[in-house]
Amino acid sequence: MADETFDAYDERFLGIPLPLPRPSAAREVRLLTYPRFTILLEPQRRLAVVTAVNIDGSSLRDLPRTGEWQLDARAPAAEQAGPAVYASNDLDRGHLVRRRDPGWGTTVQAREAMEATFVYPNAAPQASGFNQSKELWLGLEDHVLEFADTTDERLSVFTAPVLADDDPPYRGIRIPRRFFKVAAWATQEGGPSPRLAAAGFLLDQSELIDVTQGALAVPSLGAFRTFQVPISDIETLTGVDLGELVDADVMRQVGRAGTAVRGEDAWRPLRAPEDIVLD
Repeated sequence: MADETFDAYDERFLGIPLPLPRPSAAREVRLLTYPRFTILLEPQRRLAVVTAVNIDGSSLRDLPRTGEWQLDARAPAAEQAGPAVYASNDLDRGHLVRRRDPGWGTTVQAREAMEATFVYPNAAPQASGFNQSKELWLGLEDHVLEFADTTDERLSVFTAPVLADDDPPYRGIRIPRRFFKVAAWATQEGGPSPRLAAAGFLLDQSELIDVTQGALAVPSLGAFRTFQVPISDIETLTGVDLGELVDADVMRQVGRAGTAVRGEDAWRPLRAPEDIVLD
C-alpha cells in the first residue's frame, strides 16, 4: 500500500472508505489536523466533539514519553480548555488521541506524531487516579487491535467527550461526564471482500465529578463505569453523524430471548477485556 497521509486522519486507511464523522451542519467546529489524526474542536464548549486517528499496530514504536502540553496556535486561546482548567485540582489532562496511537512508522515520524498529541484540543478533563475500569478504557484499542483479523492490524479510532447541555460548569467550561470511543477495522469474515466492523464504548465519570459547592470535588472512592454500547446510541448522545459505523457495529441489540433491547438496557458493563463483544 502506498504511503498514507501523514498530516491528518486518512479515511482510506482501512482499505474501505471511512469519512471523518461530523456533527450537524448547524454546529460550529474548527478542523485541526496533526500527524495521522484530526480533531474537530467545538469553540463554544472549548473541547473536541470528535477526534479521529489511524493506528498501524504492525509498526507501532515504543518510544520514551516526550512532549509538553500547549495551546494550538491555529485556534484562539479562548476557544481551548487550557492550563487554567487543570491548575491546583484533581483533574487530569485526559488524552483523547492517546500518545501512542499515531506513534508508528519511522522513529522520526512516530516521535513527531506522539509529541503532537500534547495539545489542549486533544485533552479533556478527567477525574484523576487509575482503577481497573479506567485502565480497561485506555486498553480498549489494544484489545480490539489484537483481535482485529487483518494482516496489517489496522484501526481507525474515534474518541471524544459527550458534550451534554447539563454537564456541570467549572472555570469557564462544562466538565463532560461521559466519553465515547469507537474503534473500526476491516474484516474478511462473512464474504470474499473486506467489510467494515466497529465497536462502540462509553466511559461514565459522573459519580466522580462534583461541583455543587462551586469548587471541584473528586471523591477518593468511586468508579469509572465503562460500557460497550450500540454505536447508534453514541450517535444519538453526541449529535455526531457516525455514518457507516452504525451499520458496522458488531454489537447486536438483541436480548437472550430474541427480543429487542433498547436504551441503556442494551449497554454492556465491562469489568475485564473478556466482557467485550467483537464478533
